[in-house]
Amino acid sequence: EYFLQYTAEGEDGKTYRPDVLIKLPEDKHLIIDSKVSLTAFEQYVSAEKDEKKETALKQHILSIKNHIKELKEKKYDSLKGLNTPDFVLMFLPVEPAFAVAVQADLELFNDAFEKGIVIVSPTTLLATLRTVASIWRHERQTQNAMEIATQGGKLYDKFEGFLKDLEKVGLNLDRAQESYRDAHKKLTSGRGNLLGQVEKLKELGAKTSKNIDSKYLDN
Repeated sequence: EYFLQYTAEGEDGKTYRPDVLIKLPEDKHLIIDSKVSLTAFEQYVSAEKDEKKETALKQHILSIKNHIKELKEKKYDSLKGLNTPDFVLMFLPVEPAFAVAVQADLELFNDAFEKGIVIVSPTTLLATLRTVASIWRHERQTQNAMEIATQGGKLYDKFEGFLKDLEKVGLNLDRAQESYRDAHKKLTSGRGNLLGQVEKLKELGAKTSKNIDSKYLDN
């Protein structure tokens, strides 16, 4: 239920390739972008002096803010052929890089959210994807239940039609049996029955090459 490096055209006619496109029920989509630079964070981790750490941390936060701005300008939510939510997931692949940034700038997460960007770390992204998986399971269960209901309805209607057809067969069999009895009576019963008449013709000298079975004549 996802695509990597999905290609889509923006309103400006340019081609965009989100890192991950996740399919959601009802033909909706969720976009994940993971192109955040962590160079400043690496400098922050390796810096030994507080001054360098502070400078690197500011650069790290600035790098995240710049990427948020870039994502906002890309307008992933308006890509042609996609039905995306009002936000994009911006993935920070290193958990401490996310934690340090949001601790140092308490408004960073909210500022991004107001721009339609949700910053996620490995932990929060995993939770999000598990939620999406749960949604798909529920959707498939719902689809299966609807399919069962549809097929069950068709089977019921077909069975009802079969009962009517079977009843017609029974009625026709009864009518055929009754017609057979009537015909048989005309053939063998009463004065002037057909068997008696044809035998009379033979007795009168009609030329025949065959004889009627005696079991009919005895009735």
